[in-house]
Amino acid sequence: MGPIRLEPIPPQPIPQSGILCEAEEFSSFGGWVLDSQYELEMGSPYLLAHGNGVPVKDATTTFPVHESGRYNVWVRSKDWVPGHHPGRFTVAINGVFLPTEFGANDKDWSWELGGKVDLTAGTATLALHDLTGFCGRCDAIFLSREDTQPPQPVDEAARNWRRRLRGLPEEPVHVGSFGVCVVGGGVAGAAAALVAARLGEKVALIQDRPYLGGNASVEIGLSPRGVNGPVVKELTTRDPTGDLLARQLLEPIVSLFMEHTVYNTVTAGNAISAVDARDARSGKEIRITAPVFIDCSGKATLGLLSGAETLFGEESKAEYGESLAPEKATNMHHGNTLFFRTRDSESPKQFPEVPWATEVALDFANLGGQLQVPGIENGRGPRVLRPEQHPDPSTPERMTWPLTHFWEYGQSLDPYLNGEKIRDHLLRALYGTFYNVKTMEPGKYANLDFDWVSFTPAQGEYRRYKGDYVLNETDIRAHREFHDSVAQNSGAFCLHYPGHDKYDFRLKTWEWDERDHEPYDIPFRCLYSTNISNLLMAGKHISATHVAGSNTKFMGNGGQHAIATAAAAYLCNKYRTTPRGVYNNHLAQLKSIAFRIAEDNDDEASCKLVKS
Repeated sequence: MGPIRLEPIPPQPIPQSGILCEAEEFSSFGGWVLDSQYELEMGSPYLLAHGNGVPVKDATTTFPVHESGRYNVWVRSKDWVPGHHPGRFTVAINGVFLPTEFGANDKDWSWELGGKVDLTAGTATLALHDLTGFCGRCDAIFLSREDTQPPQPVDEAARNWRRRLRGLPEEPVHVGSFGVCVVGGGVAGAAAALVAARLGEKVALIQDRPYLGGNASVEIGLSPRGVNGPVVKELTTRDPTGDLLARQLLEPIVSLFMEHTVYNTVTAGNAISAVDARDARSGKEIRITAPVFIDCSGKATLGLLSGAETLFGEESKAEYGESLAPEKATNMHHGNTLFFRTRDSESPKQFPEVPWATEVALDFANLGGQLQVPGIENGRGPRVLRPEQHPDPSTPERMTWPLTHFWEYGQSLDPYLNGEKIRDHLLRALYGTFYNVKTMEPGKYANLDFDWVSFTPAQGEYRRYKGDYVLNETDIRAHREFHDSVAQNSGAFCLHYPGHDKYDFRLKTWEWDERDHEPYDIPFRCLYSTNISNLLMAGKHISATHVAGSNTKFMGNGGQHAIATAAAAYLCNKYRTTPRGVYNNHLAQLKSIAFRIAEDNDDEASCKLVKS
């Protein structure tokens, strides 16, 4: 038998004309929130009806109608718990509701025909009406006089179709050449941008969220652990709202591109020449060029887009001789965590039945591990424990504490492809637990209400870069002296082990090994890519094993990496060289600058002194 020949699948027809209303461009979000964190997974930012069981106010907008007639109305949405449909909503056009309830078709992200409307030329109104308060989600509405459905796949053809309907150019618009481009606005990214700018560099910082600080930002709320130092403390001081002062410090001296997702790199040989990013609200695509890039995304974003060598999961015990490593290498990694806060209201608060949530939470009824206020975690929270649920005497004491990171999921899933799935699973676990607490002791917890639930999880572990050196557990324990040490880190090895016997959203156990409490050195060779010549990195994805990375990941530690990479970028431009060139030829100067800034209480004055 000869080889089987597969005929190519012909391209599917798509509508050539129509009106595209992107949810992220609505004139008023009402009570809905913009969720852009999964754009690279599902294709677009969307509006989320995040009401914790209370329907949110309508999102509204207007749109122009150039031709009178009958229009098919397509809505792109998602039924996030098939079979239960907790996130349902309706759509009204000119005040008339379509007959379809969206978010109830048992499908993942897809276009659904919602009905037909007769429109006259002029201006029409559009509203999203939430029915449940449980995370209904809408990406876009498309009105067309054609019978062809919008493109279902998430591919470049679909994106080109959207660009055309939105009147956007096919290619990204070049918005500037910079001396240093930093990707990721967490603590590490903010520190890298601040120090590089104070050293005199023209800096662009691209951040995919509306806030700076990453896991320390007001929308998540952790405090940096590890070595903080003057730079990190300056950036992470909080205002009365809980937000960090980072943006106030950066805006006067750094070009900030907030709510922009990097989706492409332009490479020349083994170097990055430009990055392309997309604005979450307008869809406009920009290009930024620079001679040197610092990746502080925590996801090795620039590396994955440009072909950098990376590490993933757990190394075997034999590979680096690490005592905390498993016998065999695995793809297991730290998962994501969802933070929340409850309160006692002045009057009883009803909470609807949530069978779609309790099938995940089961009988779990412990709301410990709350974020009390931004920067203060591990709140106890209400709990209901039957006698048989009390911990076994052999359970390690730390596993009985109300620790925020016990609410964790996704350790065995690909974090790049399953971010939304991981977040949604944690929401189901949390809502189910809340329901259990209220119903198991209804008298005691009648007034219990949610004060705040983040829809943005604290990110866990993704891919890590491979540098010219891979830091490991033995290096840290032995306080190995590196000739290219450019930063110091501190803190415990913090390893999370999933596999709870019953509740998959809780850790089974947790390693918190404080070693000898002494700081250790970070070599510069861990802070630049081994095969992308002009790429530096700081934060949780530096060149380290899984075990070593369980400590270098601390946000304060990442800030120290960032200072060193900013100094290295400054020297790259000063001497027109690469990070490896700085290592080979200017290491003494790099060490001097990096340690001086890291230790100086007046970072700005220190940077000026360094330049002079």
